[in-house]
Amino acid sequence: MTLSPRARIAVLVASFLGLLFDGVELGLMPLASLSVSKNLLGDAFTPALGGDWFARFTAALMLGAAIGGITLGDIGDRIGRTRAMGWSILVYSGFAAMGAWAQTQEQMLVLRFLVGLGVGGMWPNGIALVAECWPKASKPVVSGVMMAGLNTGILTLSQLARIWPITPDSWRWIFTISGAPALLGIVILVALPESPEWLASRSKGRKPAPPLRELFQPALIRTTLAAIAVSAIPMMGGWSASKWMIPWSDAVAGAANAQYKASTQSWWAIGATIGAMSGSQLAAWLGARRSYLLISAGALVTTVSMFQFTAPLRPGFPAVVFTQGVIGTTFFGWLAYYLPSLFPVHVRSTGSGLAYNSGRFGTAAGVLGAGMLFGALGGDYSRVGTICSMIYGFGILAIWLVREPA
Repeated sequence: MTLSPRARIAVLVASFLGLLFDGVELGLMPLASLSVSKNLLGDAFTPALGGDWFARFTAALMLGAAIGGITLGDIGDRIGRTRAMGWSILVYSGFAAMGAWAQTQEQMLVLRFLVGLGVGGMWPNGIALVAECWPKASKPVVSGVMMAGLNTGILTLSQLARIWPITPDSWRWIFTISGAPALLGIVILVALPESPEWLASRSKGRKPAPPLRELFQPALIRTTLAAIAVSAIPMMGGWSASKWMIPWSDAVAGAANAQYKASTQSWWAIGATIGAMSGSQLAAWLGARRSYLLISAGALVTTVSMFQFTAPLRPGFPAVVFTQGVIGTTFFGWLAYYLPSLFPVHVRSTGSGLAYNSGRFGTAAGVLGAGMLFGALGGDYSRVGTICSMIYGFGILAIWLVREPA
C-alpha cells in the first residue's frame, strides 16, 4: 500500500508545520528569558541570576524533551505516527500558552519542562512518518525540508520579536500565541493519513517485543548506542554553547536596543535553515562518516570564533553568527537523513526518538553546568561559550561508531 501524491504532500506539510512550531518553542526562551526573569524577579534580578535562570529554563525544556521524545516515540510505534504526533503538538502548545499566566520563576520552570514533553515527541514521529511515506529517492530532499522546519520556526519567532520587541513589560503575548498550534494537532488527529509501512508492520500477526526493550537486545544494541552518541554531540554543543549568543546579545545591547537579540537570532536562524536543508544532502553526497567529521570540525571552529574573535554590536558579529548557524545545524539535517535508516520499521520511531533525545539528558546537565560556570566566571559569556564549544570536538571521535546506511 502506498499513499497518493496528495496524501504524501499532506504528510510532509503537516510534519513540517509541527516541527516549525516545535522550533518556535525551542527559540522562545533564548529570546524571552532575561525579560521574563527581570519581570518576575523584580528588584532581586541581577545579570548573573538572569544567566542562571536561562540555564535552568533551558535544562527544564531539554529534560522534558528527552523524556517526551523517548516516551512518545515508543507510543508512536504502538498506536501510530499520526496520533502520537498530534498529541505531541497539543501538549507543547497547551503548556506553552499557560506560560502567559506564570507569576513566578518556578511556575515557568515547570511549564517549560511540560512543553518539552511535546517538543521531544514531535521529532521522532514526524521524521518516521515522512521517511515511511515518501520514496527513498526523495529522502535527502524531504529530510532537509523537515529539519528546515525547526529553524524556520526560530526565524519566524525572531521576526515577530523584531516587530514587537519582547521586554520585561511586554513578554506574555508571545506565550499566548504559542498556543495556536493546538489547531494543527487537532487536524492531524482527525484527518492525516497513517504510515502505510507502520500499518503493514502491525498486520503481520505476531506480537512484537516492546519497542524500547528491543532496542537493547543483541541485534540492535550496538546500533542504538552509536545512534545515541552521534545525536548527543550536536545537541549538547548547540544548547550548552552556541545558544548563549542570544542572552549575550541581550545583555550587551540592553534596553536601549531591545531588538538586537531578535536580530541576532534572525541571522542565526537564516543560517540554520540553510544548514538543516544541506545536512541530508551532504550525508547522501559524501557519506555518513566523512560528512559528520567535516561538520564536527566546522562547528568547533566557527563556535570558538564567534565567542573569541567577535562580540555583539561589532560589525562582523552577524556574519559569524550566520556562519555558525549554517554549520552547527547541518548536523540535524544529517540526523534526519541518517537515524531512520538505522532501525526496522516496528521500532523506527522509538529508536529515532531515543537516539535524538537521549542527548538532551546530557544537554540538561551540560546547560546547568554552563550556568554554574557562568556564575563562577563572573557572567563572562565569551569564556563560557568557548569552553562549552569543545563538545563539538568529540564528534571527531564519535564518527568511528558510525556505519554507512544500507
